Amino acid sequence: MKSFDVLIIGAGPGGYIAAEEAVHLGNLVAVIEKNAIGGCCLNVGCIPSKVYLQYSHWLSAIHAANASGLTITVDSIDFPSIVNRKNNIISTLQSGIHMTFKNNGIEYIEGEAKYVEGKIFEVNGNRYYGKNVLLATGGTPFIPNISGLSDVDYLTTNTFFNMDALPNKFVTIGGGVIGVELAYALKKFDVDVTIIEAASDILLTIDEEARAIVKQKLTNIGIKIITKATIQEVKKGSVVLSEKEEIPFDELLVATGRKQNLEIPKAMDLRLDERNQFVKVNEYYETSMKNVYAIGDLIGGYTLAHAASAEGIKAVRAMRRKKEKPVSPYSIPRPLFIEPEVAEFGMSEEEAKQAGYDVIVERMPFSFNGRAIAAAETEGFVKIISESKYREILGAVVVGTNGAELIHQILTVYESEGTVDELAHTVFSHPTVSELIQDVAKRMIKK
Repeated sequence: MKSFDVLIIGAGPGGYIAAEEAVHLGNLVAVIEKNAIGGCCLNVGCIPSKVYLQYSHWLSAIHAANASGLTITVDSIDFPSIVNRKNNIISTLQSGIHMTFKNNGIEYIEGEAKYVEGKIFEVNGNRYYGKNVLLATGGTPFIPNISGLSDVDYLTTNTFFNMDALPNKFVTIGGGVIGVELAYALKKFDVDVTIIEAASDILLTIDEEARAIVKQKLTNIGIKIITKATIQEVKKGSVVLSEKEEIPFDELLVATGRKQNLEIPKAMDLRLDERNQFVKVNEYYETSMKNVYAIGDLIGGYTLAHAASAEGIKAVRAMRRKKEKPVSPYSIPRPLFIEPEVAEFGMSEEEAKQAGYDVIVERMPFSFNGRAIAAAETEGFVKIISESKYREILGAVVVGTNGAELIHQILTVYESEGTVDELAHTVFSHPTVSELIQDVAKRMIKK
């Protein structure tokens, strides 16, 4: 039986980033993974979706150029070549993680971990012990109980990228971030797209003003959005709604969220939360079993790659008695990568008021910014949420081109315990879209 200082189960962004931090702290480290290295994010999530969305951005840029004095023709969309490029990018990034593991002496163990006892696990007949164990096993797509669904072929967020030809008609059940991103990408490839959502609206997790802009954009490009939907059944080639309305499809995606992989935590008899949905951990990510830690999808919160990575770093530092405060949910940027991009962090205006702050909010549209006007990218706004006493930054929303990049300028000041004043008094390059952040801050300090 091999023994390690830190044994990590799961090689997604939580596990492999934690492994790198653990070895830098002087630990002997091993990582077990039953699927592909890089986890959901690299293989079937963040990275492949951004490859497809990049083509969407290029197609939008061509459309904008054609409306602004250039004539550019797209003769065809070679989807197999796009799929091949996606696969090559994934392979390149996987190789990078493997090389990092090799250079740092991290042992990579392929196969499914089976719990034995204590902190011992078995993989392919071999046993491994960890003085400290980190569970980073992520989640799998949640499939709702819909009549007829099990009788038809459908895609999940884990299998969407296996699609090697563009459909004529694409339907996604689920209007959350993932479903909307994939629907947007396919629509830009000239696919007929419908989003079906049972809730009152799509994208309920994002800022209300941002949601309105995004929903209007989706509608403008021809995506059909059905909310408050009641699905009676799914049959071959169509989704049947109440009133017998049928929505035809060639490909159906079920994107209704994810559920946690709790097999190992349950086998270890780890304490779960009150709803038996997530692994219960303390502020240092330690579970009810001493020296066994859990992060990412397993413990709830924002199921985002960068959240899991940040938690993994905190967890392995705690193992070495370098205990730090847990990752604050307000410090996690939350992006939506369509056009316009949406990114936010911190409290909403309503949350800040409920927390007792005398809230001040200022927003300015991209259409007030010279660089955005020159680039014909005027959709969206910058909004900062602050308070009147110290002008502390409480949260922010950026909607617009490169919003997921721009948000970090405000987030960095927030993390540094800076205020709106620091943003207002920083010298920004002109002309840049970033100046819009400063303009919003300047308005706030004049209040």
